[in-house]
Amino acid sequence: MTLLWVLSTVLALVFLASGGMKVFGLAYSVRNRVRFGMSAVLWRTIGLLEIAGVAGVLIGIAVPPLGIAAGVGLALLMVGAIATRLRVHDPLLSVAGDVVVLALVAVYIATRIGV
Repeated sequence: MTLLWVLSTVLALVFLASGGMKVFGLAYSVRNRVRFGMSAVLWRTIGLLEIAGVAGVLIGIAVPPLGIAAGVGLALLMVGAIATRLRVHDPLLSVAGDVVVLALVAVYIATRIGV
């Protein structure tokens, strides 16, 4: 149970920060959006999905199926993030950071389903 709380907290902080930057259009985030060639609407939508994922992960502590669904959604967002970084030839360290977040999401999902 401790692992679940730690993973839920870490993922909530990571995705709340990432989603918040997108939704509020912070300068760093906007530079990435432009570099990635995404529209402002798509970027904000991704941010809202990340924040929805945070809500699902946190509520998922009490409602496991919701947590699993949120985890799958966040994993899909991270696959898209990795693919986008590879497409624009981002530095390996940036790609690796997203891979680590994807791995944390995978461990969270495995923890939720009891693997």
